[in-house]
Amino acid sequence: METTALEDFHQSEETVELQKRLIEIYLRDTPPSLDAYLEVLERAYTTLASENPKVRPSSSAGMPGGIVQLKQNIPTIIVPDIHARIDFFLNILLSENSDGWSNLQMLAADMLQVVCVGDGFHAEARAVERWDRAFQEYRESYKRHRAMDEEMRESLGVMEMVQEVKCAFPLNFHFLKGNHENIRNEHEEGNYAFRKFTYEGEMVLYYMEKFYGEEFLDSYARFEKSLPLLAVGRNFLVSHAEPMSLYDREDIIEYRERPEVVYGLTWTANDEAEEGSVRRMLSYYLDEENVEEYYYFGGHRPIRDLYHLRAEGRYVQFHNPDRFIIALIQPEGPIDLDRDILELENNLGTYINT
Repeated sequence: METTALEDFHQSEETVELQKRLIEIYLRDTPPSLDAYLEVLERAYTTLASENPKVRPSSSAGMPGGIVQLKQNIPTIIVPDIHARIDFFLNILLSENSDGWSNLQMLAADMLQVVCVGDGFHAEARAVERWDRAFQEYRESYKRHRAMDEEMRESLGVMEMVQEVKCAFPLNFHFLKGNHENIRNEHEEGNYAFRKFTYEGEMVLYYMEKFYGEEFLDSYARFEKSLPLLAVGRNFLVSHAEPMSLYDREDIIEYRERPEVVYGLTWTANDEAEEGSVRRMLSYYLDEENVEEYYYFGGHRPIRDLYHLRAEGRYVQFHNPDRFIIALIQPEGPIDLDRDILELENNLGTYINT
């Protein structure tokens, strides 16, 4: 594509409108309205249910399977756990390269792909005091709900952004299922009820039942269960958690019928995986000969620095909830973790006011 045409494309009306929409979500001071969010949910589910089988090979039931085959000719941004960090997610999309192109514009121009490891809901340690206040609101059946409204403004808002971007760029944007993609707080199909600082899973479920209703819960749960589990790149793999075991292509493509696969790629704790599971996954999905050059990226467990290595140096944890960290993997050459794992500056105020 000619340079002038490319510039026109990445500045297209659709991209400009999408950016305005994302900023609008970020600036909203309340949780989203029911009717508007249902419309976004339906579009997002339709997008997931109709993914290109070359990108997500189909299951025996004809549904997109749990594997995403990433493009190999463009850079890949890998985003760790979001946990309601609406500022983090929008900052990634609006961050600009040295030529002044934002990541959102590069997505539109097919010059970039983005993979998120999941966990959109539930703010972490930064919101401990808010969770404490929200728990008191929960105990009183949300007669008052200011603290929980703020939590849901962020959690629902960041996932609304995810859904809008997925609908806009279905081939270049992927959000993997994490263990927090469980809005019903259920204990089945590879999901487990969740609590950390308080009873977050139950508190969210009750809030959604009270203010959004069963139709919304059904639609949102259907969306969550349509998310893929594993992304396969040129020289890397991505899932939410360290793989519990080796899961072959059939296992992951048929994940809807195999709850142990959902659990094993979303819930595995440190030191819980079978010995050698990461290496076996890399050898199976990439190749054995160059396995020492490959990396498996995940989040799930927080770390303090830019990244932490496990599984004989092949598994990369890079979820630091206090910093804006991403991995930027180039389409050529080996991965250099010290170069390719980056901390972004928070320039959101500049981007929004520009």
